[in-house]
Amino acid sequence: MRDFSITIAGGGSTYTPGIIMMLLNHQDIFPIRKLCLYDNDEERQAVIGEACEILLKERAPQIEFEYTIDPVTAFTDIDFVMAHIRVGKYAMRELDEKIPMKYGVVGQETCGPGGIAYGMRSIGGIIEILDYMEKYSPNAWMLNYSNPAAIVAEATRRLRPDSKIINICDMPLGIMVRMAKILGVDEKDLDIRYYGLNHFGWWTQIKDKEGNDLMPALKEYVKENGYDISITEDQHEDESWRETFRKVRDVYAVDPETLPNTYLKYYLYPDYVVEHTDPKYTRANQVMDGREKEVFSAAKEIIEAGTAKDCKFMEDDHALYIVDLARALAFNTKEKMLLIVPNEGAIENFDPTAMVEIPCIVGKDGFEKINQGRIPQFQKGLMEQQVSVEKLVVEAWIEGSYQKLWQALTLSKTVPSAKVAKQILDELIAVNKDYWPELK
Repeated sequence: MRDFSITIAGGGSTYTPGIIMMLLNHQDIFPIRKLCLYDNDEERQAVIGEACEILLKERAPQIEFEYTIDPVTAFTDIDFVMAHIRVGKYAMRELDEKIPMKYGVVGQETCGPGGIAYGMRSIGGIIEILDYMEKYSPNAWMLNYSNPAAIVAEATRRLRPDSKIINICDMPLGIMVRMAKILGVDEKDLDIRYYGLNHFGWWTQIKDKEGNDLMPALKEYVKENGYDISITEDQHEDESWRETFRKVRDVYAVDPETLPNTYLKYYLYPDYVVEHTDPKYTRANQVMDGREKEVFSAAKEIIEAGTAKDCKFMEDDHALYIVDLARALAFNTKEKMLLIVPNEGAIENFDPTAMVEIPCIVGKDGFEKINQGRIPQFQKGLMEQQVSVEKLVVEAWIEGSYQKLWQALTLSKTVPSAKVAKQILDELIAVNKDYWPELK
């Protein structure tokens, strides 16, 4: 079994230590010879990088480790780029959430105007990293889980159609972990059918390995509880997430033939979301006061102590899907995974150019899509509206078009009118002048 070289793009992220812990704990199935952190924020990355350097020297001294802001160093001689960048960091996420809320519109990281703003910032960053990877390690794969994944995936489809990039999201996996706990089985034993867009999809089949239908039991539970079930080690276990999992009851009621992704609440119940959100203290504030402080505090403790012996870094179990994806590409495991891929007929009655989230079989040559057949009119209508938003955002970025970005916001199901869309857009342009292309 060969050893692999990995660069984590977004090295200063609070998620980086959990990913490194997860990689270290799975050396038996995915051995690493070299690990590099790359970020354009040298000061922020230095804290995470120094702590992780101490951690690796103690727990895996055989792994060559470095952290850098130099793209030549970061992207030379690598097999995989694991990308989870956040352009503008949490300060911009806070504005993404709070500006729409001023107008009574959902303020959320990846959905509605906030997701559009974030997408406009993310496109350039991902394309830049992809180009570095292909210049210095042309045979490497990028495993991209940077948000908003739907807009980023559409941008890479348009701008770098031949690149070795696979876009993936952990949210369906996180929900499936909950489904498995509800059913009392292992999530790896679930055989599923699923279709949609990223953060915008539905399960149509859930069976066990023996082919027994698990949907009736799950539906009975979801009808009363949503996906709310106690998982103390889950990164999505705080009260705001528990409320999101409970709200699935109402999302499910709209179409009891399927089981929904949690994010559909932002599109089907935007009025409820606005009513239950504090416009002065949004999710960004919760993260900055919680995870952000906890992870950086833990990193500084390691640096001050000079040892990671009793460190508070926790393995990110959700990140195991990244190892599964890398292993499938490296070792041709033919694992079935949910990926964000060009539709091209996999959903028969839907836009062939759309980037859809569906099950695929992953091997050394990439992925093979599993056909999902035809989808019902309700889901088709919702998806056509949302995919048009995503395509207009990417066109606006490419063309520098104010008009198309206004159209994208107007078309979003979270925004009540073109007037409100324009008001929000003009405020977003003002605060994103350092990140967005100039719009005319």
